[in-house]
Amino acid sequence: MLSNEAPTINPGNRGHLYGDGVFESVRVMEGKPLNIEHHITRMLQGARVLKMRVPSFYTAAFFEEKIIELLIKSGIKTGGRCRISLDRMTGGAYLPESNECTFYIEVYPYIVNHFELNSKGLEVDIYKDIKLYKNFMSNFKTKMGLTYVMAAIYGNEVGLDDMLLTNEQGNVIESSSSNVFIVSNGVLYTPGLDEGCIAGTMRMQIINLAINNGIKVYECSILPQHLLSADEMFFTNAIRGINWVGGYRTKRYMNNISRKLIVLLNAHWEKASAV
Repeated sequence: MLSNEAPTINPGNRGHLYGDGVFESVRVMEGKPLNIEHHITRMLQGARVLKMRVPSFYTAAFFEEKIIELLIKSGIKTGGRCRISLDRMTGGAYLPESNECTFYIEVYPYIVNHFELNSKGLEVDIYKDIKLYKNFMSNFKTKMGLTYVMAAIYGNEVGLDDMLLTNEQGNVIESSSSNVFIVSNGVLYTPGLDEGCIAGTMRMQIINLAINNGIKVYECSILPQHLLSADEMFFTNAIRGINWVGGYRTKRYMNNISRKLIVLLNAHWEKASAV
């Protein structure tokens, strides 16, 4: 274990040099990582898609133990966040010398120990300069993130909180850092994985929570015009949980379903942590 006050990454690291790796961002509550099984399953699936050789002992239990060990060492006893990186072993140029992999874990304190809905709705628009093209890596969190970086920079430049990304058909699939949901007449709609969006762990959790509490959910194509007819829009990711959107261009949104879901989400993890 190394302090983040000194350099901690090998300068030849392939994730650093080529974006040759996958990662997961994990929320920590009460000093424990949330939803670790789903995070590690997605990370390992992504690594295998990238033709990395994953050791058999890289399991959810293995990574949970390492994360908790690092949290204790870092003095994080309540809220926190964690990033797990899985990179191909150092060596080679575009053609790697080896497909073996190595992991790297970072932990940081987080100011709150529960999921908290943003008090002011996000202001968003569609990012038009780059589209996301679906391929066999689309559903995983790879380190090839320049499209998301450029979208986030553009949003900041024009005074917006986030930008929506579209695929080659022009369908809305996600934001620069989150999965997207819209609500019409009390029904949730979110882009299907076949549209090319990230298979978000929080996305699936919200889908399951909604269904289990009598809220209908459809995975389908979302066109820009659907945003104008929706009652609500919100984003989901593992760290923030739910962020509600206040406006898209001239359209204004409510947050009734977002508020209901954040309560259900916190209740779910409070119950899980008590077991």
